Amino acid sequence: MDVDVTVITGPREQPIERTVKKGATIESLAAEYKDLPYMILAANVNNKITELTRKIECPGCIKFLDMRTQAASLIYQRSVSLLYMKAINDVLGKSSVLIENSLNKGLYTEINERGSITAKQVKEIEARMRELVKQDIPFIKEEMNREDAFRILLEEGYKEKERMLEKSEVELLPFYSLEGFRNFFYGHMVPSTRYIPYFELRKYRSGVLLRFPHPSQPDKIPPYVDEIQLYQVFKEAKLWSKIMQISYVGDLNEKIESGEYKEIIQISEALHEKRIAQISDMIMKRRKRIVLISGPSSSGKTTFTRRLNIQLRVNGLKPLYLGTDDYFLERHQTLKDEHGEPNYEDIIALDLELFNSDMKKLLNGEEVDIPTFDFVNGKKIYGKKITRAKKGQPIIIEGIHSLNKQLTYHIPDEEKFKIYISPLTQLNIDEHNRIPTTDARMLRRLVRDYLFRGNSAQETIQSWPKVRQGEDKNVFPHNVEADVFFNSEHIYELSVLKKYAEPLLLKITQNEPEYGEALRILKYLRYFKTIKDDSMIAYDSIMREFIGGSIFESIPCMTSIN
Repeated sequence: MDVDVTVITGPREQPIERTVKKGATIESLAAEYKDLPYMILAANVNNKITELTRKIECPGCIKFLDMRTQAASLIYQRSVSLLYMKAINDVLGKSSVLIENSLNKGLYTEINERGSITAKQVKEIEARMRELVKQDIPFIKEEMNREDAFRILLEEGYKEKERMLEKSEVELLPFYSLEGFRNFFYGHMVPSTRYIPYFELRKYRSGVLLRFPHPSQPDKIPPYVDEIQLYQVFKEAKLWSKIMQISYVGDLNEKIESGEYKEIIQISEALHEKRIAQISDMIMKRRKRIVLISGPSSSGKTTFTRRLNIQLRVNGLKPLYLGTDDYFLERHQTLKDEHGEPNYEDIIALDLELFNSDMKKLLNGEEVDIPTFDFVNGKKIYGKKITRAKKGQPIIIEGIHSLNKQLTYHIPDEEKFKIYISPLTQLNIDEHNRIPTTDARMLRRLVRDYLFRGNSAQETIQSWPKVRQGEDKNVFPHNVEADVFFNSEHIYELSVLKKYAEPLLLKITQNEPEYGEALRILKYLRYFKTIKDDSMIAYDSIMREFIGGSIFESIPCMTSIN
């Protein structure tokens, strides 16, 4: 019997109406299309993300997903992680493996005791991974109930996974195995090892980097850049976790059940404040005049900037705040993007000559007429913000382009202090299941956009890929310029955001294109206990920027411009 389906082979491809044999797999269907640019890793079937091994039983729409999509990219990461652990088991025997954070365009991992792995062993593990890819070994999936899952986790020695399951509401757990090597992962996998040919291992400090392609180039390993500052942030985050006695979701869930989470919220906030004070001290000690702050969407830049201003005031300084949005080129001067639309996203949308001229005048103590940009009419208005900077007065500039050298190309480097802010770490579910920081930022944005901008969860999810593309182009490449990184993550935050985000995500029905992504997020939120009472969160917390109640909402932006 045949089934009528609509097939979409790529992000910009037209739908193809056709019939397929009932019971055929999506993998066999994808194999019929020989000229696709990249390997298909998964599919979106009637707005639900699914594995290629799924059988086609009824009519519907089947969209092929390659690594250019977030869902398929995460599937690749999970699959190559299991391949990595299987190879470690084959080369070193039974070993403890920690998959920790995103670093150097890959994942930072540790094997057994820190520092015990050698460069020679890393090469042997990589060679074994490549052997397994050539053998095209299938990923075998088993879904187990809680009782069977507890037994397997106990047998395999996965104590953290066992504890996580005990504290969660999950009834069925997906286990995947390669040649009998079995582990639990909360998301989908590719059908077999041949689907994950691109990877690289590097011995890195106390651990190993597992590197793989970026969605922008699915068939290439990115150039290696040693992100030493990000590594230091991870070390700091580990110290913070140790202070709060929270390493994984299971630890946090126990704190929530016992009521200790209130103290965790206070400690986490105090750690933020301490770090902001340290950054303020660095600015004062180095006598920096231009403070540049940048970070991706939903990093908490606005609240961080306000709190840094307060700490600078404590140090006897009175910062002058300037936003780059007032320096947009006038509408008739704005260049077009590749689609023929006005390009407001890239740095070429700013009047760089005027910005640098005004900054130099302020540094020299001259009076400057700072423009105000009229977004309705698309032009600058003058005469409203005439000011001058006093001797030694720092100027704070916050915006997505702040760390781009082009923004301040006329200002001497010795005058600048550059800060990159983002939730750079996230609490992992267990030793092998991590939650990408981009998911945490998207949840922040989803809640904020609903509460303060009237946007639905669908609209936020729909716009997120474009937001990420802009970050990849305009934000992330410039974080290497930063003097300091500020990690704006709160270890408890997903348990707070869950209360706000879950009802919004549950409203998305399967007939809406955003359903698959909503379902993916809901699945990992199940592992988090909800913090229902968030009254303990300080009113100047970065979290308040997203859930409301910030003290800064009623305070005008700090500035001495008048």
